[in-house]
Amino acid sequence: MSARKNTFPTALVWLAASLTAQAHDPGLSSLACRFEPGGLVAQLTLARSDVEALCRLDTDHDGRVTPAEFAAAASCLEAAAVDALEVRLDGRLLAPGKPTVQLDTSEAVHLQLLYPCRAGSRLAVRSVVLHSLPRGHRQFASLHQGQSSAAAEAMLDANHDTFDAALAQLPPAASTAFSQFLRLGVTHILTGYDHLLFLFALLVVARRFSSAVRIVTCFTLAHSITLAVATFDLVRIPSRLTEALIAATIVYVGLENLLRRDEPKGRGLLTFAFGLVHGFGFASVLRELGVASGGTGVAVPLFSFNLGVELGQIAVAAAFLPCWWMLKRRPALAPRLVPACSLLVTLAGSGWLVERLWPA
Repeated sequence: MSARKNTFPTALVWLAASLTAQAHDPGLSSLACRFEPGGLVAQLTLARSDVEALCRLDTDHDGRVTPAEFAAAASCLEAAAVDALEVRLDGRLLAPGKPTVQLDTSEAVHLQLLYPCRAGSRLAVRSVVLHSLPRGHRQFASLHQGQSSAAAEAMLDANHDTFDAALAQLPPAASTAFSQFLRLGVTHILTGYDHLLFLFALLVVARRFSSAVRIVTCFTLAHSITLAVATFDLVRIPSRLTEALIAATIVYVGLENLLRRDEPKGRGLLTFAFGLVHGFGFASVLRELGVASGGTGVAVPLFSFNLGVELGQIAVAAAFLPCWWMLKRRPALAPRLVPACSLLVTLAGSGWLVERLWPA
């Protein structure tokens, strides 16, 4: 009997540690190509954390990159930029000129290359750099004609690393962008274990269907607001602070579940307030892809990504709640279920909070 009692908390700690280890998004970047009079211009935009896999930037490990540190890494970045892409026009491999590298205020790194060429009929761009980035990294690729909005778009990864376009038959990109960002939104919420655990912590104490609907609605409204505000760069919060605050919201809800039990009052307002914080986390995805900073347009990516997030969280809630309520009807499980799950939530959130405040 004592062995069973010891096994249960051990399993909780193991689950919390597993969730903590999986809380990292594998990364997103963008590749924007456009034809100009001198040839094809390709611009790669990567988060600083992803660039660290290619060149060391933060040499003193203080969590920021100074102009001197970036200048010291310039030659490495230029070499990485040249090797990052393979560009073919009508089957002919193009050679790039000297790349330019830039670090913006959000510590995103921009690598720009010019491939001198004349007009052609088929363009193929292979993103070789994907094979040097963390497993699961995704890259949003777009093709523009001059300064116009995107004429073709695709989501790349290590298994599908080539962007191919018949230049004479480019389709309107709006429908393509909608489906790509819709899929990205669904994927982001389903692999965003911190966001899911926050939602889980809110739903485990919901006793009625109406309570669950109110929680999901408040969360949706709140993060939709800050997703739009942050994507348009009206408000900017450092990513490190945002991620730490998200972890803190998880710890708070887990502890409140443990201390107040049942269904704490004021959960709708609490969900809305904390949902604003999570919205900044969602916005980091679109910012990493260069939405609102380039010529891809904002309305379609913003709407479809947000819709994807909502569909994903509704699917999770619809699958989880019936099973959860069935378990809570069992007299042997009901008294322990919410405390045990809330303890798991608190442990996982605490692990993320420590990790994000004091990264290794």
